[in-house]
Amino acid sequence: MRSFYHYLMTYRGKKQPDDPSRLADWAFQDHHFPKHATSYNEISNYLEWNSPFPTALTVFDELWESYILDN
Repeated sequence: MRSFYHYLMTYRGKKQPDDPSRLADWAFQDHHFPKHATSYNEISNYLEWNSPFPTALTVFDELWESYILDN
């Protein structure tokens, strides 16, 4: 199973950023993001303490659903 970070990187670098691409760009820049994690709790806990914008956890939850369906 690929990591959530690897999945998230498919949203990176949009010319017209939306919330998923903002989260992806931020995770790419954050050297402490759990890049190898495949656990919802590990990533969710990290985002609770290091949320880059107010709706980041909601965006993560939506992307997590897609990530699970994609794997």
